[in-house]
Formats: sequence, C-alpha cells, structure tokens
Amino acid sequence: MKNQAIGPWEVDELTHEFFVPEYIVTMAHEVLKNYTFQVKSMQVVTTKPDKGGAIWKIETNSGPKSFKLLHRRVTRSMFSLGAQKYLVEVQGARVPGIVKTKNGQEFVEAGEKLWFVAEWIEPLVPVTKDLEGAKQLCYALGEFHRLSKGYTPPSQAEVASRLTKWPKSYEKIMIKMDWFRNIAKAYEEMPASPHLLRVVDQFQEQARKSIEQLHQSSYWSLVEKGNQNWGLVHQDYGWSNGQMGPKGMWIIDLDGVAYDLPIRDLRKLISGTMADLYKWDVTWVREMIKAYHGANPITPELYELLMIDFSLPNEFYKNIKEVLYEPELFLNEITTQLITTIVDTDQTKWPVLKEIQNDWRK
Repeated sequence: MKNQAIGPWEVDELTHEFFVPEYIVTMAHEVLKNYTFQVKSMQVVTTKPDKGGAIWKIETNSGPKSFKLLHRRVTRSMFSLGAQKYLVEVQGARVPGIVKTKNGQEFVEAGEKLWFVAEWIEPLVPVTKDLEGAKQLCYALGEFHRLSKGYTPPSQAEVASRLTKWPKSYEKIMIKMDWFRNIAKAYEEMPASPHLLRVVDQFQEQARKSIEQLHQSSYWSLVEKGNQNWGLVHQDYGWSNGQMGPKGMWIIDLDGVAYDLPIRDLRKLISGTMADLYKWDVTWVREMIKAYHGANPITPELYELLMIDFSLPNEFYKNIKEVLYEPELFLNEITTQLITTIVDTDQTKWPVLKEIQNDWRK
C-alpha cells in the first residue's frame, strides 16, 4: 500500500473542491497509525491536486491537529520540516510545532511523499486588510527571517537555496518577454494580442535595466555571506499565512521555505499589496518597510537590492506567463482588461520608488 507513488489527480467541474483520491485517503489512515493519539474525525481543508498534496484538520483525543501530505520531493520536504523544527524548538518562533510519531520521528514516508502532523493553532485570525494589518504582517515576517538565521538542514535533506539564483531569474523574465511577443504575433487575431504587443517592449526594457542594476549592486558580496547568515524566506507569505493567534502573530505553511536574501519575501508582499490597491502608495510602502526593519534591520546594501527587485516587471510577468500554456484561452477580453490594469498600476510605481530610494541613505 505504502509503495504506490502518489501523483497529481484530475479535477473537473463535477469534482468536489476538496476531493482526494480513495487510495490516498486509505494511505492517510495507515500513516496515522504511527501516532499515539486516537483520531476522532478528519476534514480536508485544502488540496493541491495538480501536485499531489493535501491538508486535513484532524480531531484527536489530544486536541485538534493539522495533518499534511507534502507534495514536494522527499529530500526537499525534509529541508522544510527541519526548518520548522529548528524555528520552534531552537528559536521559539510562533510556528506550529511538529507532533512526533510513536518512534520519535518528525514525519512518515509513504507513497514516495512525506506526511507529518503539527499542532493546530487556535484561534487564528487574519489581520485587517488595511495599513495597520500590513505593518503587523511585515513585522512578523522580519521576526521570522531573523529567527531562521543559522538553520542547518538534516544531513539527508537537499539544500533548498535561491541565494545565488537572482541573476538567472531576472534573465528568465527578460527572455520570457520574447516568448510573450512571439505568441501574441502568432495569435494576432485574439482580443488581447494587440494590447500585449503594445506593452511588452516597455516591460522588457524594465527587466533589462533591473539586470544591469543587479550586476552593479553589492549582490554578490551579500551572497558570499552564505545561506546560514541570511536564513530562510517563506516564498508564499501573505494575508493567509501570517495570522494573529495566541501571544501574537503566527506563521504557517512552511513547506516552501528556502535560503534566500530575506527582502525577496518583503518585496513580494509589498508588490502584491500594491496590486490589490490598484496603485502604489508611498505611505504604505514606507510604513511596511519600516515595520519589517523594526524586527529585522535592513542594511543600505539590502535596501538597494529591494529597490532593484521592485523595479522588475514582477506583476506583469506573474500574470501574463499563463499565456505560455493556453494562448487561445488566455488571450481574451479579460486579459485585455488585466493588461490595462497592470500598466496603470505600474505607472504609479515609479514616482513612489523615486521618492523612497534615498530613505536608507540618510
């Protein structure tokens, strides 16, 4: 049973949103036999059918727990579980503690994936979607980054590090702009194609300038300080993964953590928040950076990299890359509107960056 490899599963409009294939449910019950608690009930709270992952809330005789089937490679999952253990047991971070198996293990391997149980933190409440809430999120993120420094993964885990990969990811964005252009030309009769063709040059130019600035920055000297010096980024941090709970802010869902320069998480959080506001707001950006700085001080060199990372056409790339998979479905009227929104929001970004670029030089 445990040897059947778990893979992605198909979902369609007839499938219940929390559907998990029967063989995985059977495997889940087998895995839970490795724990000392008795399970009273299990409820699926989220699934990743395209990758083969799921999370259940389980009610047990020792309280509620979170039970996860991790979708990544076993050695990759070992890296993030090691991080979760380090943050809780060594650093006392507000991150859910891992519940050990009967024989003292942090996880169970079955179906060529890792499964683990963690404490279910109650109550957890999302912070308010206003500037105060954004500042709380940023402070908690800074705290998380600071506490993650010094983490060494277990010997059998792979080392997940994005520290040296910035130039490559920047280049990728620039190259993909050529692909976007070629697809828009190939499907020129589609509603969104002329709009995409009209703006792709300006975004490619932004990417080119960002690459140039990255190479002129202190990026490589920062990278040389090494993984442990910088600690971990969450990679998927936002309003759902940072929530208010007992004794303060909690950070959950750590299965994507990797070594990186910490301001990558901050940049994603800020640019995503500005996209939600449909405009860049200098007060929000400034206050969010300040709140983060209060928990994990940003040096001038790191601040410069934050500005460079902001200058990439992040939102354009993130939203338009879908075109590579199904151009004939993607290049529709809705995408036309999306492009307009992204361009309008992008125009408000540059005055804000100009205004805050010298904040850390004072």
